[in-house]
Amino acid sequence: MVSRLRLSLACGPYDRVRPLLQGLVAVDGVDLTTLEVSPASELFWRMLRHEEFDIAELSMSNYIMEIARGVDRFVAIPVFPHRSFRHSSIWVREDSRLERPEDLAGRHIGIPEYSMTMLLFTRGFLADDHGVRPSDIHWVQARPERIEYETPDVPIENAPAGSTLDGLLRAGDVDAIVTTRVPEADVGARRLFRDAVSIEAAYYQRTRIFPIMHIVVVRRSVFDANRWLAPNLMKAFEDSKAIAYRWLHDSQPTASLPWLALDVEREWGIFGGDPFPYGIDPNLPTLAAAVRWSFEQGLSPRSLEVDDLFPREARDAFAFHRQR
Repeated sequence: MVSRLRLSLACGPYDRVRPLLQGLVAVDGVDLTTLEVSPASELFWRMLRHEEFDIAELSMSNYIMEIARGVDRFVAIPVFPHRSFRHSSIWVREDSRLERPEDLAGRHIGIPEYSMTMLLFTRGFLADDHGVRPSDIHWVQARPERIEYETPDVPIENAPAGSTLDGLLRAGDVDAIVTTRVPEADVGARRLFRDAVSIEAAYYQRTRIFPIMHIVVVRRSVFDANRWLAPNLMKAFEDSKAIAYRWLHDSQPTASLPWLALDVEREWGIFGGDPFPYGIDPNLPTLAAAVRWSFEQGLSPRSLEVDDLFPREARDAFAFHRQR
């Protein structure tokens, strides 16, 4: 009897991954122990500081930074559990006079961590589309970095201990915040981009960039000893996503979202199909922007190519799976 590999997988509870986490999808040749870990910041800390899991969701920005520094303790496969446009992540006070992204130059902006992927893509579109460079802004960081790196030559200061982004904006200590969460109601905040959905849809249609926040990685020692794992993982993640999409369409009459069917129809039309494709080629504009911005923003010490992110075995695994 062929022995099966015992591995752990940690990931957030995304609908596209939940069938795999719940055991509805198996990884061939693997007895998988799955853990839903949320928030993602906790998972990243546990992985980057302790390498706690065999397979895990990881910050795209932090992974790029490690590869650029010659650190190869993780092997990425082209599976992207979490993606999110970031125009809608910039918040100002309701009574703020800031109306355009260009107005952010010279202002203080509160952020969780400078190196996190949300900020990589936010700074990227601000610089490319609006001429606001990272050095034009005073960044106020609310929590410690997960990864050690040489801080780029831009204005960054630490917020007072115990500060929150909501608290900084509420008190007027910063002019804006970039956050993954909607601020509390008593903050009195609004989005800088008032019609964020239309702006983000137009941004995608113009650039083909749908920001990749997180990537799936395998510990290097596990990958090197079991190179057959890559195609099996790819198949499992694809099968899991297929189940999630069936759930999405089947839930339209019962979900507490009155226009869900129309939203799905509109969004799939914008993307020309699957909004969350895996693999390199369908995501090349996004991946190329990520590695370019990481270098331009001083997060990576050298410029990378997209192929530097994925060992040949991982790239071949995806191609093999797509041809099956």
